Amino acid sequence: MLKKRSSQIEFVALMASLMSIAALALDALLPALDIIGLAVGTTDAADNQLLIILFFFGLGAGPLLFGPVSDSIGRKPVVYMGFALFILASMICVYARSLEMMIVGRILQGVALSAPRTISIAMIRDSYSGDYMARIMSFVTVVFILVPIIAPASGKFILDNYNWQSIFFAQVFFSILVAFWFWQRQPETLDVEKRTPLTTHLFTDGLKEMLKYKATIAYTIVSGFIVGSFLVYLSTSQQIFQHQYDMKDEFPYIFAGLALTIGTAIFLNGTLVLRLGMKRLISISMFLFFGISLMYLALFSSGENPSVGVLLLFFGLQFFAIGFLFGNLRAIAMEPVGHIAGMAAAITGLVSTLMAVPISTFIGRYVTNSALPLFIGFLVCSSISLLILGYVEISEKSSKRQRV
Repeated sequence: MLKKRSSQIEFVALMASLMSIAALALDALLPALDIIGLAVGTTDAADNQLLIILFFFGLGAGPLLFGPVSDSIGRKPVVYMGFALFILASMICVYARSLEMMIVGRILQGVALSAPRTISIAMIRDSYSGDYMARIMSFVTVVFILVPIIAPASGKFILDNYNWQSIFFAQVFFSILVAFWFWQRQPETLDVEKRTPLTTHLFTDGLKEMLKYKATIAYTIVSGFIVGSFLVYLSTSQQIFQHQYDMKDEFPYIFAGLALTIGTAIFLNGTLVLRLGMKRLISISMFLFFGISLMYLALFSSGENPSVGVLLLFFGLQFFAIGFLFGNLRAIAMEPVGHIAGMAAAITGLVSTLMAVPISTFIGRYVTNSALPLFIGFLVCSSISLLILGYVEISEKSSKRQRV
C-alpha cells in the first residue's frame, strides 16, 4: 500500500513537471517583456502581449500533431519529440533580432511544449477515470501552479543578474532535467493493443467520434471562454501593474500571490470534488466568477482604477473561482472519450485555445489605462458559459426523461 501511494505521488509530481515547463516558458518571461521588445525592435505594449498570446496559440495547435501520434506509437516517444523541438525553438528566441523571428520562436516553443502538456493529460486519462481522474488532475495542477508562483520572480532574478537570453537557457536546462526523470521513471501507459493506426483521416475520425458527445463539446467551449479570459490577465498583468500602478519591482510578488489563490482553490478541489462532484463545483464556481465580475463593474464602471489593494482583492476572488474550473472542466470534457484520449486531449485543447487567443487579443487591446476592460471580458465570458452550462443541464435531464 505504501509503495502504491509512493508511486502515485511520483506520478502526480512527474505529470505536473511535464505541464510546468509550459508555465515556466510562459510566466518567467513576463518581467522581461519590455526589455525583449526593445531588443527585437518594438516599444508597443500590444506587440509584447503577442509573445504571450502566440505562445499560447502554439500550445493549443501542437496537440493536433502530437495527440494522434501518441495514440499510434505510444505516449513516451511523443514527449521526447516535444523536448527536442523545444530546445531548437528556444535557441531561435535567444538569437532573434526581430519581432517576427521572436514570434516564430515563441509559437514553436508553444507547439513543442504542447507535447508533454497534452501527453500528461492523456496519461492521467489512461490511468484514471471519473471523479478520481479529477482528483488526480487537481493534485497535478496544485504542483503545476507552484511554477507561476515562482516563475516571474525567478525571471526577474535572472534578468537582474544576467540577461534576458539567460531566461531561455534556464528553461532549456529545466526541460532536460524533467526529460531525464521521465525517461528513467515513467512507464508507458498506452498498451500496444489499444493503439490506433496513424492514418490521414485519423483527425476527422476522432472529431466525428467526439461530436457524438455533446457534453464534451459544451464543456470544451466553456473551457475556451475561461482560458481566454484568464489569458487576457496573463498577457496584460505586466502592463497593468508595471505601467498603470508603477509597481515594477513588486510585480513578481503580486503575480505569485494571485497564483497562490488559484493553487489554494485547486488544492481544495482535490477533496471537494469527491464530495460534491465535478458538475456541482463547476456550477458554483461559474456563478462566483460571474458575480465578482458584475460587482466590479457596478463599483468601478467609470473606468478609474481602484486602489491596488482593492484590485488585488477582486483578482484574488476571481482566480479562486477559476481554480475550481480549470481541472474540472478539462476532466469532465475528457470523461466520455477515454477510448480516444490522445486525440480527444488534442482536439479539446485546440478548440479551447483557438477560442482563447482571439478573445484575449481582442480584450487585451483595450487594457491600456484601466483594468475595467478586463472585468468586462470576465463578465461576458462567464455569462455565455453559464448559458451553455444551463443548456447542458436541460439536455441531460431531457435525455433521462426520454430513457425512462
